[in-house]
Amino acid sequence: MNFQSLSQELTECDREPIHEIGAIQDFGALIAVNAQWQITHRSSNCGSMLGSKEPIKIGEELGAHFTQEAVDLLKASCEKIVENDKVENDRVERLFGLNLADSATLFDCAIHQSGDRTIIEFEPHAKQEFKDHLAAVPPIIEKLSIATSKSELCNIAAGLVRDVLGYDRAMIYRFHSDDSGEVVAEDKRHDLPSYLGLRYPKSDIPAQARSLFLRNRFRIIADIERKPAAIETSLRDTGLQDDSEPLDLSMSMLRAQAPVHVQYLKNMGVSASLSIAIVRQGKLWGLVSCHHSSPRLVPYSLRSVAEMLSHMFSMTLDRLLVEESEALRARSQRLHNALIRRLAEGSNFADDLEALGRLLGDLIDHDGASLLIHDDYRSIGVAPEREQFLALLPALRTASDSPVLAAGALAEHIVEASAFAQIAAGALILPISRPARDYLVLWRKPLAQTVLWAGNPAKAVVPNSDRLEPRSSFAAWAETVEGRSEEWSDSDITIAENLRTTLLEVILRMTDEVANERKRAREQQDLLIAELNHRVRNILNLIRSLVSQSTKDAANIADFAGNIDGRISALAKAHDNITRKNWSPAPLADLFESEMEAYLSGKQDRLRLVGETVFVQPEAYTVLALVIHELVTNSAKYGSLCDSNGSIDVAVGLATNGDLNIHWTERGGPPVQPPRRRGFGSTIINRIIPHDLRGQAH
Repeated sequence: MNFQSLSQELTECDREPIHEIGAIQDFGALIAVNAQWQITHRSSNCGSMLGSKEPIKIGEELGAHFTQEAVDLLKASCEKIVENDKVENDRVERLFGLNLADSATLFDCAIHQSGDRTIIEFEPHAKQEFKDHLAAVPPIIEKLSIATSKSELCNIAAGLVRDVLGYDRAMIYRFHSDDSGEVVAEDKRHDLPSYLGLRYPKSDIPAQARSLFLRNRFRIIADIERKPAAIETSLRDTGLQDDSEPLDLSMSMLRAQAPVHVQYLKNMGVSASLSIAIVRQGKLWGLVSCHHSSPRLVPYSLRSVAEMLSHMFSMTLDRLLVEESEALRARSQRLHNALIRRLAEGSNFADDLEALGRLLGDLIDHDGASLLIHDDYRSIGVAPEREQFLALLPALRTASDSPVLAAGALAEHIVEASAFAQIAAGALILPISRPARDYLVLWRKPLAQTVLWAGNPAKAVVPNSDRLEPRSSFAAWAETVEGRSEEWSDSDITIAENLRTTLLEVILRMTDEVANERKRAREQQDLLIAELNHRVRNILNLIRSLVSQSTKDAANIADFAGNIDGRISALAKAHDNITRKNWSPAPLADLFESEMEAYLSGKQDRLRLVGETVFVQPEAYTVLALVIHELVTNSAKYGSLCDSNGSIDVAVGLATNGDLNIHWTERGGPPVQPPRRRGFGSTIINRIIPHDLRGQAH
């Protein structure tokens, strides 16, 4: 989403209750009835419209002036409204060619609810043209459905509306994010000036009018010079409850126009107009707007066709926007895949911001980027200095919690951005942590832009007041805007939102990997500490065993000292194997021989090492040293090396998949006894081989 201005401009039109205007246009008439179908309101022209000889009185039953068949049809329509619209009374039922007063005149009727009242509006039926109006529907559907882009759809729609309705000018008017509007398509009489591409300030269609368009999508003004017909109610002497509340005409098709809007149209040289809302996903996307230089009344049946056209426009627009969204999703997915692939290759996007900028360049135009992660600030291209960026953080962290913030002029929303507004004006801000602490920001340079307005928008407001006064000129008025960048498009923001999701996934994955690495390091450290303690105890026990064995073998003190010295030196060499040869690959045979040397003491035939010559990487070599040490220590305590007769066979070979197989077999020695407990040595072997070597131990 974009930053939104906190100021709310209230115009006279916003204050005026235009839905309670108390009058209708006199090309039709209005009657309101209560639940008992007694008349509570009527327009002043009801009698003349119906050709009634008797005055229509407040409090009378509707059947006193309408035929029973007409009343039954109206009641049936009212039941449909209640049945299908139980939450909001915004449904309008239409009846065409209805004989209301048993006369030669047929009427088209619109029925809707207004609070506890049923409002019936009626106007003469265009009997001769009715079939032609219906026949216009299929070609409209066919022509709209062939559009392949938004601009093509708008151009087709403008042409169709003018062909069908016959106005001097038909326009497609598109709302911008700041509620101003722009004419994006136009079909007009050849001698009229063009409004195509002109912008209109949001005060031209005030907030109240925009809200009404969401409820009642159709608005017609047949003749701005005609005096409206007042809506009358007089409940005295009728026995009915007094109703002092004005009648709500929000859903009325005949509602009279506000005086300020009449003046606005006069200033444009317009005598009649028609507007149809284009609504997408519950929001006002734009308007179909028609102007005519003389009075013009389009029959209700043809207006209904035009309203159907606007619905078809919305449906086709939805299709095109969905297709556009799918294309955006595919582009975003490619970016996602590229980022994930770089991460898998060991790239850290914090260290490779330029690569990220290149990946983004094909999707979102930008002139520079800033990245802040854990107080580490990086930038490329057009971007603020570190201290300038850090000055933005308090405002950013208290700003909207939207996934993405976009601004054409960041300094208008965060005053600290003024310090670098001359080099980087526009910002697309992506919070990439939860809570918002880290950010990726794309920057755009300021550009001098020219906006073509339909007349000077400043002249729409009276000086020293917030009262709206329609401007007298709608000629193209150029405004040069400086200090702003090119606006970020909806596509830019959508891609940025998808990118933010990807970056959050990448950062979370990196965080998980760091946490897992720390966990593995802690486990390894705990294991090594336990091993160190175990080894110290083993060394002391081994020294005692060496002393004992050396005593048996020595004939005198000198022999005893020599044996002890040699065996302890051999034991030290076995431990040196963990860090020997400067951590380069070393022969596995050396590891076995150095570990065994302390126990063999010249009886080398007690170890038989067969198989392939294998070199082991330092990381695996140190692990194997621990394993072989445990095997040798265990053999010296309980196995074939604990006496003078046993021997050990070690077979080394490579499996077909490249795995290293080591078979350790002990022969001789004391009888094997089942272990009464699982020793630490067995635990080390069974844990360290699967964990560090991804192997198996049996």
